[in-house]
Amino acid sequence: MARAKRPTDENMQAAATLCARDRSAVYEKLMNAISEHRLKPGTKLTEEKLAAIFKVSRTVVREALQQMAFERVVEILPNRGAFIASPTIAEAKEFFQARRYVEVPLLENICKRVTAQEITLLRQHVKQEEKARHSGDRRKIVRLSGEFHVLLASLAGNRFLERTVRGLQLLTCLTILLYDTPTDVTCQHNEHERLVDAVEARDSMRAQKLMLDHLLGIENSLHLDEPEEKEEDLEEILLGTGN
Repeated sequence: MARAKRPTDENMQAAATLCARDRSAVYEKLMNAISEHRLKPGTKLTEEKLAAIFKVSRTVVREALQQMAFERVVEILPNRGAFIASPTIAEAKEFFQARRYVEVPLLENICKRVTAQEITLLRQHVKQEEKARHSGDRRKIVRLSGEFHVLLASLAGNRFLERTVRGLQLLTCLTILLYDTPTDVTCQHNEHERLVDAVEARDSMRAQKLMLDHLLGIENSLHLDEPEEKEEDLEEILLGTGN
């Protein structure tokens, strides 16, 4: 009986590369579905079902979900599975505070180092947003509006901060789904264009003011002042310990 061949280092490396590529593809598709408001907060993400949809192994799906959980976009609950995160009002306010702390100061560096080619990229992106608005493609508008902030952050030349902005943007998408039912897109069409104008003029003070007003406008458009439901006190209910 012939002895089974042991996998070579090359084969193992190829398998690892394929697994990483599949994991990245699953991750990106799920993230895009969130950014386009197709996946809603609380949606259960079953490993077996996702593996069948994407034609990958459950291990690949599990690793993608673990990465999303690390970024707080997914919640993995013991004995229950993975769910799209449902931010609380307190968490939503923290997301916007974090965005103000990150995205506003970044503009000082962006205004100093931005190139003409990068300004062209920003203007092309704004044109895509406008085209999506004219066609009434809401999902595309929502995705492009979020991607604008990530693209702008990428011009600071700091990949860690760019990834941070992307994560916060996705958490903002979930927040909007939970605390607003907008009839229009949260990012107004001219606000991004005015930001690009300020960056092109290298006017960091104006750019930072525009970004601050922009983020505050999004936050203020949501219903974040409503009190959250108070957790029932079982001791008070069952033993009558309350007054």
